[in-house]
Amino acid sequence: MNQKETTKEEIETLEESAINDASSIDESQKDEKSSKGVTIALVALALLFAIIVAGSIILAKQNPRSVATVRDIFIILMALMLVVIGTSLIILILQVSNLINILKNDIKPMLDSGAETVNTLKGTVRFISDNLAEPVIKLNESLASLKKVGQLFKLFKD
Repeated sequence: MNQKETTKEEIETLEESAINDASSIDESQKDEKSSKGVTIALVALALLFAIIVAGSIILAKQNPRSVATVRDIFIILMALMLVVIGTSLIILILQVSNLINILKNDIKPMLDSGAETVNTLKGTVRFISDNLAEPVIKLNESLASLKKVGQLFKLFKD
């Protein structure tokens, strides 16, 4: 019997250590994945920068007309990006405004209602404590003292 208990304890200990090892392996795998993701992002960024530099060098050796055309296309793309960013900014401002409105009109009344409920519960607990618990405790004290007096005068048996 004792050997069986020892074996069960050893099995439980081994299971716990296996679970701990598995969780540490999961954490190390997550760390490896995140470091691989960062490495891939940095390589992609360096590659993009190299392509831009190479394109600029190639463009600088072209005739001025093609450079002017590329410049004009780039200016148009920048204007389109400005429109997209402006639109996104307006949408963001509207969403923040909507969030503030929700917080003011929906969440605040809920919090106020919760505070009111807690205050009501405090009052109820105080009332029950004063009008029910204390008299019962005093009654029990009185009965216990009467019982003890009865035991002293041997009116009641233990």
